[in-house]
Amino acid sequence: MRIFVDAMGGDNAPKEIIQGSVDAVNEYHAQLTLVGDESQIKQMLSPMDYPKQLIDILPSYSVIDFNDEPVKAIREKTDSSIVVALDAAKQAGPDSVVVSAGSTGALLAGGLFKLGRIKGIKRPALGTPIPTKNHITLLLDSGANADCKAEYLQQFAILGTIYYQNIYQQKHPKVALLNIGTETEKGSILTKEAFQLLSQTNTINFIGNIESRDIMNGKADIIVTDGFTGNIVLKQLEGLSNYLLDGLKQAILSSVRGKIGGALIQKDLKSFKHEFSSDEVGGAPFLGIRGGLIKAHGSSKAYAIKNAIKQAIAYMDRDIVEKIDNTINSKTGSIEF
Repeated sequence: MRIFVDAMGGDNAPKEIIQGSVDAVNEYHAQLTLVGDESQIKQMLSPMDYPKQLIDILPSYSVIDFNDEPVKAIREKTDSSIVVALDAAKQAGPDSVVVSAGSTGALLAGGLFKLGRIKGIKRPALGTPIPTKNHITLLLDSGANADCKAEYLQQFAILGTIYYQNIYQQKHPKVALLNIGTETEKGSILTKEAFQLLSQTNTINFIGNIESRDIMNGKADIIVTDGFTGNIVLKQLEGLSNYLLDGLKQAILSSVRGKIGGALIQKDLKSFKHEFSSDEVGGAPFLGIRGGLIKAHGSSKAYAIKNAIKQAIAYMDRDIVEKIDNTINSKTGSIEF
């Protein structure tokens, strides 16, 4: 297994990316290749304690910015950390994975150009694991495809089922369609058509429509939607979470009584925040790409990067790419339940 980490991608690169990589090496004993500015990487690694033989450096000389047009950047910035990492992964073969907190659009465009789609995949989907109460809900697509057809959503459900079965070891993950109501007749033309297709797909455990207010209660293991809606939902959840936690903190610190009460429940609050933090899952896989491609949040710090690398290890150890390929391209297209 070869894991290539984009050391220059993200708001907190390269410091937090490098620290997270070192933490992953120390905890998981993974062999990593850091891709980026060689002098910066060496300087930051120098005082750190880790098995030196487990981290290699692959130099790159530019960075794709979040404001760069993705396709143009992939074509023109051939010496960027994302492109160099993808080229290296392609050369290394199918048993390789790229982890990046950089531009989502550039990572998807680069993944398509450099690694390609698995045969039979109509559109790759970004599957974001959402922590809920003692549970993980996989939301896909969460940003790769703004415009979708019903058949894409049907395939997203199949991709999500394969991933969930193998990563979370659940034999019959429940699949739901994000909609404005639970009734069959509710929704847009897209969701109505998708509902019919999903209902007829006997390789998934489809439980019907789900409203956005029920995402966090764990009713569904997998929620499918178009990438435009999924990305809005994801960012709304992130924003609401930050708003509530900040509001609670301000309320506690606004009075002496609040400070005393806050001190008494400080451990419980930290546990609550930890349980619902997206840092716990670290990254989201691009499902349908011929190779491992894990997208970490742009604002990821070391802990999230460490967990994104953990995701990358599980992705390759469980042979997700091969299992998707076998399922999509088998004569029956069946998933083993």
